[in-house]
Amino acid sequence: MKIAYFDCFAGAGGDMIVASMIDAGLDPQFLLDQLALLELPNVEISIEKTKRGGICATRFCPKQTHEHHHRHLCDIEKMIGNSQISDKAKQTAIAVFRRLGAAEAAIHQTDIEQVHFHEVGAVDSIIDIVSACIGMEALGIEQVQCSTISLGGGTIQCDHGILPVPAPATALLLQQAHAPVRGGPINKELCTPTAAAILTEFCRCFSPLPPLSIEGIGYGAGTLDSDQFPNVLRLILGTTLQDTGQGQTDTVALLECNIDDGTGELIGDVMTRLFALGVLDVFTTPIGMKHDRPAVMLSVLCDPGSIDTAEQCLFESGLTLGLRRQLLQRSKLARKTTSVGTPYGPIHVKQGFFQGRCVSVKPEYADCAAAAQKHNVPLKTVQQETLASYLKKEESFKNI
Repeated sequence: MKIAYFDCFAGAGGDMIVASMIDAGLDPQFLLDQLALLELPNVEISIEKTKRGGICATRFCPKQTHEHHHRHLCDIEKMIGNSQISDKAKQTAIAVFRRLGAAEAAIHQTDIEQVHFHEVGAVDSIIDIVSACIGMEALGIEQVQCSTISLGGGTIQCDHGILPVPAPATALLLQQAHAPVRGGPINKELCTPTAAAILTEFCRCFSPLPPLSIEGIGYGAGTLDSDQFPNVLRLILGTTLQDTGQGQTDTVALLECNIDDGTGELIGDVMTRLFALGVLDVFTTPIGMKHDRPAVMLSVLCDPGSIDTAEQCLFESGLTLGLRRQLLQRSKLARKTTSVGTPYGPIHVKQGFFQGRCVSVKPEYADCAAAAQKHNVPLKTVQQETLASYLKKEESFKNI
């Protein structure tokens, strides 16, 4: 799987995202040809090499030579929809603008269709968002991950006057995505609403750099040229170890709470509800709490995108007033399921692979249990027969 990892140690801007893609291998002429399909008038785009803090980087500078025209969401969607860029780039670009529009609507307490885009409706932001979507597709990126995002600090001047950093739309977008953030390293705006919308639309998880084989590195320069730090966004392109046969990695969320006054029925009920929502696992651990009370710790593993749903289920159960949550990096074996014939019918077998070698074989419990009940034999008998049939099948393959 091809991964794009954005290292936001100095924040991120829409132009920096695009520039990092170009620096990592996106064909600049292809991008310019695609942007020409938008038929935007009076637009100039320059792509140049520069340095930030001694690091050689690419600068992507779109600008409109005449007045900036502020647009509503419907105007932007029509412009993108009528263009000749790919359908996938159209869909993702519109999704990014809708995400941004929803955040602006929530802040201003208005309908999304009534949002009057200011800075983000300007031509340069339209080009940044569309370019990022074109680049993701052209580079063949299958999954996007992102580091903790540096936000900067202080205040900024915009159409609404002086606002704190991060801007309200930026803060809301990152909150909704449960993105980890930090202030600094300077009192300037380092993460823009446009960049926040792009990253949160594409990013599957926010985590440290995962194990991968690096294939390309790009540096996208920001407008700030500081002697305190390099104002660049680093993009690392690589292939996950899943594709090299060494295993798989992903990021999961862990939600936990301590329960000292819940009955077994109530805890069992919320576990059933959580599994029905599609969480990865739910389990309990016996613990001791204050006032010498025996209690249980309820733990839930889920995809980061399912945090809100799982939290709602837990809070509505009435079992806890608070939750602990954290993102964890998980290593797991590459997996494959095969079917083998047995005296009790076909049974599925799970295989686990590490560095290309099969290191784990396990008959599917549900299949074995159903076969044991149907044929009125012990479960262990079906499992043993399944393993024996699997080994015979593997041996026959070796002899071919």
